[in-house]
Amino acid sequence: MVSIDVQNAYVDFPIFDAKTRSLKKKVLGKVGGKIGTESKVPIIEALQDITLSLREGDRVGLVGHNGAGKSTLLRLLSGIYEPTRGLARVEGKVAPVFDLGVGMDPEISGFENIMIRGLFLGMTRKQMEKRVDDIAEFTELGDYLAMPLRTYSTGMRVRLALGVVTTIDPEILILDEGIGAVDAAFLNKARDRLVDLVNRSGMLVFASHADDLLLELCTTAIWMDEGRMRMRGGLREVLTAYKGRDPFENISTETAARLEAAPVGQGGE
Repeated sequence: MVSIDVQNAYVDFPIFDAKTRSLKKKVLGKVGGKIGTESKVPIIEALQDITLSLREGDRVGLVGHNGAGKSTLLRLLSGIYEPTRGLARVEGKVAPVFDLGVGMDPEISGFENIMIRGLFLGMTRKQMEKRVDDIAEFTELGDYLAMPLRTYSTGMRVRLALGVVTTIDPEILILDEGIGAVDAAFLNKARDRLVDLVNRSGMLVFASHADDLLLELCTTAIWMDEGRMRMRGGLREVLTAYKGRDPFENISTETAARLEAAPVGQGGE
């Protein structure tokens, strides 16, 4: 069973100037000490005293302003960052999606990038071979799939990457907010695939500024502020506290109707 357990975790980043001769020496010299107090090296405490437990079926949204620690927390939960202090334990196969373009090569074709991107996200070559036709149809890129990625516009690259992402079968799905910045018309087309992706996942943690996506994909939320968990609870409750208004006041009639028909994350209370 998939799980994530974090106890009193901190993530610190030392800032070294050009005169520092040994990064390793400086870092090792601070192990066990009081970080940032007596050191001449400035320390950025990106995450402070994070404690949470996530289990299979959890659908968690991360909210907070830029620089609040959302992306750092996602990387901690993915196992990419280890805590400077405290503990973080991840059980399960993690599919981290922080940047739709990561793992794609501009010098090879769209078809080849489909394979590479899928492998990067933890799929096998055989699994990706079975998905190529579906991805190609979804992207609507046609003959461009045989051309180098460098010939694609930004929108075409997003279509290709999103097509691959929505076909994976992750145990733990970690999504950063960049996925909500794609073309609105195409994202609307991809919405059903995103919902299906989340439903196939054992666990979801999704950082976003988009209320409608959070309401559709998540049931609970964490409000991050200056590297700390300021609030955790039902999605609608946390969004209301964070934004000072009910998130349902700012979503489209179409989104509201869709949530009423199939409320994946509505309210979470």
